[in-house]
Amino acid sequence: MANFTLHTPETAPDGAKERLAAAEKKLGFVPNLWAIQAEAPALLEGYQTLNAIFEEKTSFDASERQTVLMTINFDNACHFCMAAHTGVAKKQGVPDAVIEALRDDTPLPDAKLEALRRFTRAVVGKRGWVEEADVQAFLDAGYTQRQVLEVILGIGLKVLSNYTNHVADTPVNEAFQKFAWSKPAAAAAE
Repeated sequence: MANFTLHTPETAPDGAKERLAAAEKKLGFVPNLWAIQAEAPALLEGYQTLNAIFEEKTSFDASERQTVLMTINFDNACHFCMAAHTGVAKKQGVPDAVIEALRDDTPLPDAKLEALRRFTRAVVGKRGWVEEADVQAFLDAGYTQRQVLEVILGIGLKVLSNYTNHVADTPVNEAFQKFAWSKPAAAAAE
Protein backbone atom coordinates (compact mmCIF):
# COMPACT_ATOMS: atom_id res chain seq x y z
CA MET A 1 0.00 0.00 0.00
CA ALA A 2 1.06 3.55 -0.62
CA ASN A 3 2.30 5.37 2.43
CA PHE A 4 -0.18 8.24 2.77
CA THR A 5 0.92 11.49 4.36
CA LEU A 6 -0.53 12.53 7.69
CA HIS A 7 -0.72 16.23 6.99
CA THR A 8 -0.47 18.97 9.57
CA PRO A 9 -1.74 22.53 9.15
CA GLU A 10 1.81 23.39 8.03
CA THR A 11 2.18 20.62 5.42
CA ALA A 12 -1.36 20.46 4.03
CA PRO A 13 -2.08 21.74 0.53
CA ASP A 14 -3.93 25.03 0.11
CA GLY A 15 -7.61 24.49 0.71
CA ALA A 16 -6.93 22.09 3.59
CA LYS A 17 -4.54 24.07 5.79
CA GLU A 18 -7.30 26.16 7.33
CA ARG A 19 -9.50 23.14 7.98
CA LEU A 20 -6.73 21.28 9.79
CA ALA A 21 -5.78 24.37 11.79
CA ALA A 22 -9.42 24.79 12.85
CA ALA A 23 -9.61 21.14 13.91
CA GLU A 24 -6.40 21.42 15.90
CA LYS A 25 -7.67 24.56 17.64
CA LYS A 26 -11.07 23.03 18.45
CA LEU A 27 -10.00 19.48 19.34
CA GLY A 28 -6.38 19.93 20.39
CA PHE A 29 -5.28 17.53 17.64
CA VAL A 30 -5.98 16.70 14.00
CA PRO A 31 -7.88 13.44 13.52
CA ASN A 32 -5.75 11.22 11.29
CA LEU A 33 -8.64 10.69 8.88
CA TRP A 34 -8.66 14.43 8.19
CA ALA A 35 -4.85 14.53 8.07
CA ILE A 36 -4.95 11.98 5.24
CA GLN A 37 -7.97 13.48 3.48
CA ALA A 38 -6.13 16.83 3.42
CA GLU A 39 -4.03 15.51 0.52
CA ALA A 40 -7.20 16.02 -1.54
CA PRO A 41 -8.68 19.25 -0.14
CA ALA A 42 -11.97 18.67 -1.97
CA LEU A 43 -12.38 15.31 -0.20
CA LEU A 44 -11.68 16.86 3.20
CA GLU A 45 -14.13 19.68 2.52
CA GLY A 46 -16.75 17.28 1.21
CA TYR A 47 -16.42 14.96 4.19
CA GLN A 48 -16.51 17.74 6.79
CA THR A 49 -19.44 19.46 5.08
CA LEU A 50 -21.46 16.27 4.74
CA ASN A 51 -20.67 15.36 8.35
CA ALA A 52 -21.93 18.74 9.55
CA ILE A 53 -25.12 18.32 7.52
CA PHE A 54 -25.71 14.82 8.91
CA GLU A 55 -25.08 15.98 12.49
CA GLU A 56 -26.98 19.26 12.37
CA LYS A 57 -29.72 18.97 9.77
CA THR A 58 -31.11 15.45 9.89
CA SER A 59 -34.08 14.53 12.04
CA PHE A 60 -32.13 11.83 13.89
CA ASP A 61 -31.06 12.28 17.50
CA ALA A 62 -27.51 11.45 18.64
CA SER A 63 -28.25 7.78 19.36
CA GLU A 64 -29.90 7.36 15.97
CA ARG A 65 -27.09 9.11 14.10
CA GLN A 66 -24.48 6.97 15.79
CA THR A 67 -26.54 3.84 15.15
CA VAL A 68 -26.47 4.59 11.41
CA LEU A 69 -22.77 5.49 11.36
CA MET A 70 -21.48 2.77 13.66
CA THR A 71 -23.52 0.10 11.87
CA ILE A 72 -21.80 1.04 8.63
CA ASN A 73 -18.42 1.22 10.37
CA PHE A 74 -19.03 -2.28 11.75
CA ASP A 75 -20.12 -3.75 8.44
CA ASN A 76 -17.18 -2.13 6.63
CA ALA A 77 -14.79 -3.21 9.44
CA CYS A 78 -13.45 0.33 9.77
CA HIS A 79 -11.19 0.24 12.82
CA PHE A 80 -10.48 3.99 12.75
CA CYS A 81 -14.09 5.14 12.45
CA MET A 82 -15.37 2.69 15.04
CA ALA A 83 -12.83 3.98 17.58
CA ALA A 84 -13.49 7.64 16.69
CA HIS A 85 -17.28 7.26 16.71
CA THR A 86 -17.16 5.50 20.06
CA GLY A 87 -15.52 8.63 21.47
CA VAL A 88 -17.98 10.92 19.68
CA ALA A 89 -20.96 8.84 20.83
CA LYS A 90 -19.81 8.99 24.45
CA LYS A 91 -19.34 12.76 24.18
CA GLN A 92 -22.84 13.09 22.68
CA GLY A 93 -24.39 11.14 25.57
CA VAL A 94 -25.30 7.98 23.68
CA PRO A 95 -25.94 5.30 26.31
CA ASP A 96 -23.05 2.89 26.90
CA ALA A 97 -25.36 -0.09 26.29
CA VAL A 98 -26.13 1.23 22.80
CA ILE A 99 -22.45 1.89 22.04
CA GLU A 100 -21.39 -1.57 23.20
CA ALA A 101 -24.15 -3.30 21.21
CA LEU A 102 -23.05 -1.43 18.08
CA ARG A 103 -19.39 -2.33 18.66
CA ASP A 104 -20.17 -5.99 19.42
CA ASP A 105 -23.03 -6.46 16.92
CA THR A 106 -25.36 -7.65 19.67
CA PRO A 107 -29.06 -6.69 19.93
CA LEU A 108 -29.65 -3.05 20.75
CA PRO A 109 -31.54 -2.36 24.00
CA ASP A 110 -34.09 -0.27 22.10
CA ALA A 111 -36.36 -1.88 19.48
CA LYS A 112 -36.60 1.29 17.39
CA LEU A 113 -32.81 1.64 17.21
CA GLU A 114 -32.58 -2.03 16.28
CA ALA A 115 -35.00 -1.38 13.38
CA LEU A 116 -32.76 1.51 12.32
CA ARG A 117 -29.69 -0.74 12.39
CA ARG A 118 -31.48 -3.44 10.38
CA PHE A 119 -32.65 -0.93 7.77
CA THR A 120 -29.20 0.68 7.49
CA ARG A 121 -27.64 -2.75 7.10
CA ALA A 122 -30.21 -3.67 4.43
CA VAL A 123 -29.52 -0.52 2.39
CA VAL A 124 -25.75 -1.05 2.57
CA GLY A 125 -25.89 -4.81 1.98
CA LYS A 126 -28.31 -4.55 -0.94
CA ARG A 127 -26.59 -1.45 -2.37
CA GLY A 128 -29.84 0.47 -2.14
CA TRP A 129 -31.96 -2.21 -3.80
CA VAL A 130 -34.02 -2.80 -0.67
CA GLU A 131 -37.28 -4.71 -0.69
CA GLU A 132 -40.57 -2.98 0.00
CA ALA A 133 -40.71 -5.09 3.18
CA ASP A 134 -37.40 -3.52 4.36
CA VAL A 135 -38.81 -0.03 3.95
CA GLN A 136 -42.16 -0.96 5.49
CA ALA A 137 -40.53 -2.52 8.56
CA PHE A 138 -38.54 0.69 9.03
CA LEU A 139 -41.67 2.83 8.70
CA ASP A 140 -43.61 0.51 11.00
CA ALA A 141 -40.93 1.03 13.66
CA GLY A 142 -41.87 4.71 13.73
CA TYR A 143 -39.50 6.19 11.17
CA THR A 144 -40.47 8.30 8.14
CA GLN A 145 -39.74 8.48 4.43
CA ARG A 146 -37.51 11.46 5.20
CA GLN A 147 -35.45 9.23 7.47
CA VAL A 148 -35.19 6.55 4.77
CA LEU A 149 -33.36 9.17 2.73
CA GLU A 150 -31.34 10.43 5.71
CA VAL A 151 -29.96 6.90 6.16
CA ILE A 152 -28.66 7.18 2.59
CA LEU A 153 -26.98 10.47 3.53
CA GLY A 154 -25.22 8.69 6.40
CA ILE A 155 -24.10 5.93 4.06
CA GLY A 156 -22.59 8.49 1.67
CA LEU A 157 -20.70 10.05 4.57
CA LYS A 158 -19.32 6.70 5.67
CA VAL A 159 -18.20 5.77 2.16
CA LEU A 160 -15.94 8.85 2.23
CA SER A 161 -14.40 7.99 5.58
CA ASN A 162 -14.39 4.18 5.66
CA TYR A 163 -12.93 3.87 2.17
CA THR A 164 -10.26 6.49 2.88
CA ASN A 165 -9.27 4.57 6.00
CA HIS A 166 -9.14 1.26 4.14
CA VAL A 167 -7.02 2.63 1.29
CA ALA A 168 -4.67 4.57 3.58
CA ASP A 169 -4.67 2.18 6.58
CA THR A 170 -5.24 5.21 8.79
CA PRO A 171 -3.62 4.89 12.21
CA VAL A 172 -5.90 5.54 15.19
CA ASN A 173 -5.08 8.78 16.99
CA GLU A 174 -3.89 8.57 20.58
CA ALA A 175 -7.08 10.35 21.65
CA PHE A 176 -9.12 7.39 20.32
CA GLN A 177 -6.76 4.56 21.38
CA LYS A 178 -8.84 3.76 24.48
CA PHE A 179 -11.70 2.96 22.08
CA ALA A 180 -9.59 0.78 19.77
CA TRP A 181 -11.70 -1.79 17.95
CA SER A 182 -11.42 -4.70 15.60
CA LYS A 183 -14.30 -6.64 14.15
CA PRO A 184 -15.20 -9.62 16.34
CA ALA A 185 -13.85 -12.86 14.89
CA ALA A 186 -17.29 -14.43 14.40
CA ALA A 187 -18.52 -11.41 12.42
CA ALA A 188 -15.30 -11.12 10.43
CA ALA A 189 -15.70 -14.71 9.22
CA GLU A 190 -19.11 -13.96 7.68
